Amino acid sequence: MKILQTNKAYAPVIGGMETTVTVLAEGLSKRAGITVEALVCNARRTLANESRVINGVKVTYMPRWGSVASLPISPTYLPRLAGLHGDILHVHEPFPLVDLSVALFPRIRRQFKKIVVTWQSDIVRQKWALLAYRPFIERFLPQVDRILVSSPALLENSDFLRPHSQRCEVVPLGIPLDWTRDRRPRLARVAEIRRRLGTPLVLCVGRLVYYKGIQYLVEAMAKLPEARLVIIGSGPLKSNLEAQIASLGLGGRVSLLPHLEDEELHAYYEACDLFVLPSTERSETYGLVQIEAMASGKPVISTEINTGTTYVNCHGVTGLTVPPRDAHALANAMREILHDDDLRACLGRRAEERALREFTAERMIDRTLDVYTRLLGGDSEKSKA
Repeated sequence: MKILQTNKAYAPVIGGMETTVTVLAEGLSKRAGITVEALVCNARRTLANESRVINGVKVTYMPRWGSVASLPISPTYLPRLAGLHGDILHVHEPFPLVDLSVALFPRIRRQFKKIVVTWQSDIVRQKWALLAYRPFIERFLPQVDRILVSSPALLENSDFLRPHSQRCEVVPLGIPLDWTRDRRPRLARVAEIRRRLGTPLVLCVGRLVYYKGIQYLVEAMAKLPEARLVIIGSGPLKSNLEAQIASLGLGGRVSLLPHLEDEELHAYYEACDLFVLPSTERSETYGLVQIEAMASGKPVISTEINTGTTYVNCHGVTGLTVPPRDAHALANAMREILHDDDLRACLGRRAEERALREFTAERMIDRTLDVYTRLLGGDSEKSKA
C-alpha cells in the first residue's frame, strides 16, 4: 500500500496538526507492506525543494514564498502533487493548496485510488480568506472517498461537513504515550519541580495565541491565592501575558516557561495537580495536550466550545468543563478539584484509563489503517465482480 500524507507543515514544526500528521505517517511506515511519503510546505521562506527521510518517511518540503492568513504560498506545490500517484492520498484540511491543485489538475483524482481527508478544523478567524477558499473546498469534498473527524462534536458543528455526513467517520486523534509506562527516571525531577514552585500546582501547555484563552486562566489565578500556575509555551501573546501577570501581582505564583523538550515536559505533567485548557475559540478542535496530562493521571478542566475538547475530557468523569471566557467559573472549578483530594484522585485515575484506552498513537494508526483497507478492499471486490 502506497500512501501520500499531505499537509501545510510537518516535523520539526510544533503544533497539533503537525504532530498528528507526523505520528500517523511514521506509525504507518512501520507497518508491513506500507510505504509512506509526506508532501508539505517548508516552515521558512525558501525557493528550493528539500527532501529527506525522517524515521522511515520520505518528506518533501516544497518552497514557501510566504504566508497569507497562516496558509503557505507555494505555487510549485500544485504541479508536484499532480505528478505523484499511489493508493491513498490523505489530505489534512484545511489546506487550500490541495483543493486548488485538484481543481487545476483533475488527473490527481485518477492517480490515487482513494482520497481520504482528515478534517482538522474549520477556518474560524480568517473570514476574508474563507470567502476565496470556500468554492474550492466545496468542489473538492464531493470527490473525497472518506472524511475523518476527530470527534462527533466537530462533525455536528461544521457547516462544511454536514452535506457529506454519510462519508464521514469519527477517528479520534492519538499520540505516543509510551513514556508513561516508566516514570521512575523522572521522579527526582518531579519532586524538585514541586518543591521549587510549590503546591497545589496547576499546569497549562500551549502556544500563546488568541484562541487558547490563557488570559482567563491568569485572571482566575488571582482568585486562588493558595495555588501556583505554570504556563509552558511560546507565541505572539507572551508580552501581553507577562504584563497581565505583573499587573495582577501574580509574579510569585505564575511562571511562564518556553517550549520544553519532551522529557522535561513530561516531568511537569507528572508534577502538576491539575491541568487546564482554557480555550475560547473553535480553532481549538481537540487539545492533544489534554491527553498527555490525562495519561499522567491528572484531572483536566477544559472549556465547552463545541469541538473535541470536551470529547477528550468528559465532564464529571475525567475532569470538569466550564464556559469559555469565564474566569469566575474557571476559578470555581479549579478550587473544587484542588480542595477535594478524593475527587482529584478519582478524576485522575479515570483520565489515565481513558487516555490509554482511546487516545494512543497505536489506536489512531489502527483505526486509520482500517479505513484505508476497507476503501481499497471495496475496489478489490468490485474488480472481482
